[in-house]
Amino acid sequence: MNTNTKSGPLSARARDVVVAAGRGFVLALVSLPGAVLGFTLALVSIALVPVGIGLVTTPWVLGRVRAFADWRRRVAAEWCGVVIPSAYQPVPEGRPWTRTYTLLRDPAVWRDLRWLQVDMTAGYVTAVLPVALFLYPLEGIAVAAGLWRPLSQWGGYWYGFVHVTDQSSAFGAGALALLLLTLTPLAPRMVTAHFRLTRSVLGASQRELAERVRVLTETRRDAVDSSAAELRRIERDLHDGAQARLVAMGMDLGTIETLLDKDPAKAKQLLAQARQSSVDALAELRELVRGIHPPVLAERGLGDAVRALALRLPVPTEVNVELGGRAEAPVEAAAYFAVSEVLTNAVKHSGADRIWVDLHHEDERLRVTVTDNGKGGAVIGAGSGLAGVERRLGTFDGVLAVSSPAGGPTMVTMEIPCALS
Repeated sequence: MNTNTKSGPLSARARDVVVAAGRGFVLALVSLPGAVLGFTLALVSIALVPVGIGLVTTPWVLGRVRAFADWRRRVAAEWCGVVIPSAYQPVPEGRPWTRTYTLLRDPAVWRDLRWLQVDMTAGYVTAVLPVALFLYPLEGIAVAAGLWRPLSQWGGYWYGFVHVTDQSSAFGAGALALLLLTLTPLAPRMVTAHFRLTRSVLGASQRELAERVRVLTETRRDAVDSSAAELRRIERDLHDGAQARLVAMGMDLGTIETLLDKDPAKAKQLLAQARQSSVDALAELRELVRGIHPPVLAERGLGDAVRALALRLPVPTEVNVELGGRAEAPVEAAAYFAVSEVLTNAVKHSGADRIWVDLHHEDERLRVTVTDNGKGGAVIGAGSGLAGVERRLGTFDGVLAVSSPAGGPTMVTMEIPCALS
């Protein structure tokens, strides 16, 4: 029983050392070439911004660097429970200059570049050490067991500070290996040290996290205000529309009861009027429900809901959908009503005779682009419909970009981070 008790922790520690060595090998294999390649491409691309080439390449290169950093964040959390906070600023779709300027103003981007320099130096060393702590003692034991003979053919072999030339010196190398073997339990700690070093450089600062909290607080307040305004609108529509019609229909039915014997013709006329009131009330209720959450959105998803929305527009609208699944219901609802608001603005104010809508999902982001061939001049400002769309998207960390020069065309791009199921 005591033997089992002792062997259990020993086998667990040995397994932890082997796992740490394997993880260190993966990190060492990836960190040095990945960091060198990413840092070099980023420097070259940023240097080419003044001549125009970098405007096209920089967003792509920095996007790959961000993906590399996010992969390290995920691995740190999964392997060692080290959480590395992220606070990137949203990057809107649009002109290359806008995307590049937004990226270069983001402190998180420059932190990524500093991290790449650390990752190719100290980060690489801390990744290699778990592998060395596991393999180097095994090498010394193999030398003492006879590996020294083929190695000594080249004038001897150095194992640490021991010059191995014969069996006695090989035993000395074995003794050193046994001493180093006592250090192998440090391998898991070295992997953790690697990720803590990564967090010290790559983690967001307290100021950035505070700014992130401030933005989230504002978007939450906007969401609450929008919900309250939506409830008031629903209450007003019910009171002024369907409720008023139902009250009138009830009064008509009461009048019909008194006229059935006295004036059947008049009763028949009021009955037809009551029937029409019920039809109108039902239509208003359906329109109200559609404004809350369209049934087609719940049943068939965002793509078909936008297609149905386009069919009701007075302007010919072409919809292109490339979605490999469905987003969460709140995200789909936010995207649907944002598209609805943008299309309404285009129909009312742009003077366009053609509208195009494109929906696709890429890089874990839902992108919706609405383009019209109208007169242009659309801006995001206080009191405009686009400001409301921006607030709606901000609730989900989404962004809105508008390109609308005088004379048109107008392109409105919306992005919401999300995954598809």
